[in-house]
Amino acid sequence: MPSYKLTYFNGRGLGEVSRLIFAAAGQKFEDVRYERDQFPAHKAEMPLGQMPVLEVDGVKLPQSSAIARYLAKEFHLAGKDNFDQAKVDAVVDTVGDSFKGFIPTIFEQDPVKKEEIKKKFFTDDLPKHLQNLETLGKLYGNGGHFFVGNQLTWADLYFYNFAQTYIEAEADCLNNFPWLKQNRAEVEKQPKIAEYLKQRPKTQF
Repeated sequence: MPSYKLTYFNGRGLGEVSRLIFAAAGQKFEDVRYERDQFPAHKAEMPLGQMPVLEVDGVKLPQSSAIARYLAKEFHLAGKDNFDQAKVDAVVDTVGDSFKGFIPTIFEQDPVKKEEIKKKFFTDDLPKHLQNLETLGKLYGNGGHFFVGNQLTWADLYFYNFAQTYIEAEADCLNNFPWLKQNRAEVEKQPKIAEYLKQRPKTQF
């Protein structure tokens, strides 16, 4: 069995889905977390000067989606065949589309402008993406509560992670999307995920 080391900031962000995959698989890994002010001292250690980075038996792999997709395939959370994997990727890409619109709400410094961007995102942009995700879940979920094939995949973990960030910013943002709310509840019911969520560090984003 390979040894795994995941290096990322002490927050959820782009590294958390890989942590959730490890948790769902029951796979031990070294979880290295840097505070923001520690990262400059370690930047040169990263192949592309950015995190997350996964080390598999000492070989470093950058890029969050490449890491998560690799781990999902290793631990049978990527979809049962090539077409299911493509469906999973479609869900992941749709979640990613939603997050692109949220990023400016994190980094905008002007409080008035920040509030304007946030209001537009939660009123106009996010509901469209959430509706798209409900559509995909009902289309590919085989009548169940997971996005693809009525079984847990990294698409469910990916949505779970970023939806958590949206909910923390706007508590009722999923209220009009019952399928998505149920999907998150089903993820939380997974015993290994539940145990991980109980123990993981409390961080903002």
